Amino acid sequence: MLRANADSGSVISKESGLNMQDFLLQNYEWVRALHIISVIAWMAGLFYLPRLFVYHTRAAAGSEMSETFKVMELKLLRYIMGPASIASWIFGLAMLYANPGMLSGGGWMHVKLTAVVLMTGFHHMLMIWRKQFAKDENKHSEKFYRWVNEAPTVLMIIIVIMAVVQPF
Repeated sequence: MLRANADSGSVISKESGLNMQDFLLQNYEWVRALHIISVIAWMAGLFYLPRLFVYHTRAAAGSEMSETFKVMELKLLRYIMGPASIASWIFGLAMLYANPGMLSGGGWMHVKLTAVVLMTGFHHMLMIWRKQFAKDENKHSEKFYRWVNEAPTVLMIIIVIMAVVQPF
């Protein structure tokens, strides 16, 4: 049974007396593991979708190959990348909520969060480009998508260094 705590606005379990922050701290390693799993799934999609676009540019509009790529791209975004990005954000924000001191411990978290926001923006650009392919209105070359494919790698390097090394 859960009830709201009028003083803090947090949810408290009658059985345990824990508020949400305490619950998250006690289960922090589980939340972190789920965050890492979600990020890995999201990153797999962020690496793979631009590669699909590279191959899709080679397929003639309306061809069987083009239609196959359209299905693959949609399913990758809808069933893997979308849920994984949402889960990554939820578990990441849960860790920040459990340990808000990470925001004041140095600039590394701000750089990491900026890179994550840029990664999310990149994800949304991929969604726009997928819709253009779906309508047979792609505006970019194979070379463009080959270069675009490097963006998540650069952002991932920044994110991992900030999270692990915490250089400042």
